[in-house]
Amino acid sequence: WEETAARMVDAQAPGLASRVRELGAVPASGPGWPVRLLEECALLHLLDSAWLRIDRLPEPLAATVRTRVGLTAPAEGPSVRDHWLVLAQYDAPDGKLVTRRIWLYGRDSGRMAFLLSFGAAGRSPALALPVGVTIDAEVTPYPGAGRLRAELGRQFGVPSSAGSPPTGGTVATAIGAYGDALHNDPWLDSWPVTLRDVIPVPSGDGWQLVDAAGDAALPLTPAALSRPGLWKLVALSGGSPVTVFGTCGHRGFDPFTAWSTDVGADGTGTGGAEISRTTTTSETVPLI
Repeated sequence: WEETAARMVDAQAPGLASRVRELGAVPASGPGWPVRLLEECALLHLLDSAWLRIDRLPEPLAATVRTRVGLTAPAEGPSVRDHWLVLAQYDAPDGKLVTRRIWLYGRDSGRMAFLLSFGAAGRSPALALPVGVTIDAEVTPYPGAGRLRAELGRQFGVPSSAGSPPTGGTVATAIGAYGDALHNDPWLDSWPVTLRDVIPVPSGDGWQLVDAAGDAALPLTPAALSRPGLWKLVALSGGSPVTVFGTCGHRGFDPFTAWSTDVGADGTGTGGAEISRTTTTSETVPLI
């Protein structure tokens, strides 16, 4: 795996190199690893085939293929000015770099966007936006299916701490959104969604988020089960429905941020339909 990955780096295809390196860890990932290895090899073969035929692909899909291979492209207009709520911010090691991902939600446009910034090993990236604040700013999307990645542009005024979570949807809505996104990007691991009125419930050796109505559930990803944020989520819920932002994919749901609603003056909790926005306040809790 490392030899092939090194060849991809020499070929200026860091995206392919990263996917190849990940294959080396699959055999140690537990029961069922042959199936997972075959799936990942098939997706890699599909990406290779798409690259060899990139001139025949529709431009949005061709842009996605170039991005997946690892070719860089500048952010393209038009810029979108909005009041962007910072939904999540987290760092992850990426070889010799530290990659920071910041998720934004546009209150007026209803758009999702994420920002990428990088720092040398041992150093935090320069861009930092606290979770829960709202910024009046312009963002410019990068090319590719979904156009989620964006570049932060001019900011107007100072960040505000006022704001409530996105409206969100059901478990079924989240699964449907991920399925629609896969139509445009077959290599997509997950899609950002906000789940409304879900309750964390233990399930076998793991946990799942169950609709308050009990109609459907999403298992949490193995990565989420190993983080302290899981217990923050469980404590925040206390058996009551909460709103959770994260990513929904074929491995399950990965929670990043959660909101609870305080009890209103009439004593009704988050499930009470008679509570108005003026009688409730939301507490934002980062989970990652």
